[in-house]
Amino acid sequence: MTAIQAKRISLITIIALLLASVWYFNLTDYLTLEYIKEKQDAFRVLYKEYSILLVGGFILLYILVTALSIPGATIMTLAAGGLFGFWTSLIAISFASTIGATLACFVSRYILKDWVQNTFGNKIKKINEGIEKEGAFYLFTLRLVPIFPFFAINLIMGITTLPLRTYFWVSQLGMLPGTAVYVNAGKHLATINDVSDILQPVHILSFALLGIFPLLAKYFLKIIRKVKENT
Repeated sequence: MTAIQAKRISLITIIALLLASVWYFNLTDYLTLEYIKEKQDAFRVLYKEYSILLVGGFILLYILVTALSIPGATIMTLAAGGLFGFWTSLIAISFASTIGATLACFVSRYILKDWVQNTFGNKIKKINEGIEKEGAFYLFTLRLVPIFPFFAINLIMGITTLPLRTYFWVSQLGMLPGTAVYVNAGKHLATINDVSDILQPVHILSFALLGIFPLLAKYFLKIIRKVKENT
């Protein structure tokens, strides 16, 4: 067994143990809106006393959730908006989600390449064609308006020729607007205590953005493509 093979086996074992721990201890039960809402006051007390520690732990957990494709990133984004405020949450999640996505892409490229090819065969062809035609801009469009689930994009991009550094900054830029919309929604969601609160204009607008954003993003991309064609 070569050193590279030994490293691959070690990393696969670590990933498998982490995933097994998540499911064995039902850790995903803690990544639900109900649980976050129930513990909201306790989290706020902790945040006042240990703000840096709590944000740091949140970032590490978010990276882990994203890198291992564990369901719950959306709930964590909403929760962060309500707990940390808009700007702290936006910065923390922007970097955490991008780091986690890049780690998943790295693992796909150097460890799980054969498995990814066998699992996402049809989607790989379409994404490869998009990368060949539009380069990094195609990844930007997938991040801004996800045709495929984010976890699938992370894994499939691992077997393309796109450099990891390019993957990192394009992913961060492409995911930033969507992250901002969800963080903002989470910020307002945390202030809702009864049904009447939902009818406040600021809350209605915030939640409406969740549905309108994909349409706005598609329109924005359409304009960019027209500009590119005319230059």
